[in-house]
Amino acid sequence: MEKMMHLAAQYLAAAGISFVEKKADDSHTNLGWSIKKQQLETHPLSANGDVLALNYTTFSLEWISPKNNASFALDGKTHQQVLEWLTNSADAFLGKKYAYDFHYDLPYSIDDSFIFKLNASKLKELADLRTLTQSSLEKTLKETGLESSIRIWPHHFDSGAYASLTDDVAVGFGLAVPDTMINDHYFYISGYKGHAGLDTSKFDSLSLGEWKNDGFKGAVLPATKIKEEQAIQFFTEAINTYKK
Repeated sequence: MEKMMHLAAQYLAAAGISFVEKKADDSHTNLGWSIKKQQLETHPLSANGDVLALNYTTFSLEWISPKNNASFALDGKTHQQVLEWLTNSADAFLGKKYAYDFHYDLPYSIDDSFIFKLNASKLKELADLRTLTQSSLEKTLKETGLESSIRIWPHHFDSGAYASLTDDVAVGFGLAVPDTMINDHYFYISGYKGHAGLDTSKFDSLSLGEWKNDGFKGAVLPATKIKEEQAIQFFTEAINTYKK
């Protein structure tokens, strides 16, 4: 189900590429998570504030507009049917052409006949994890006095914050989807000086999670069965280590 939502999120990323002014850091493609609505949301796509959303509760794409709303249930629909709806509805809502076209390689392949299939219990788990992450990051930022937006980057599908600790040291932290390093969703944090990851080999052990220094330089904590206060503890303890 995570792969399916990763693919579905690309419809929102493509809307950002199609309709939002291009940013050098690609932030025009990234997404927000609404705890209240349980959905991924694009940046505003027009002067009127039109937004395209991927709702985890209804498993649907939704246009949210001051004037009108429209939704498209994904279950049982093909990639081709989704693109047809997006093309027609973007024209109706924005008067602009929607293009499913990327300047990065997608993590998975998709063709016109790909069919979206709902697994409601798994989707609820994924939504709960995004909500836990969003809330944990918000509270960590508040507790540590750091400032950052919290965004989901569609290429890697990570929820992340990025904040400066000093003039030349910054930290990136959030939630990553399963990958070759950990076959589970996991919380991560990494410190940077410029674009270089900071060496962690001499850092004291964390009470939750562990430091990595081979390839990825930072700390990781598998997310299974982790509660909000534990995620905040992991992030805060690691941030304080970087501050030393």
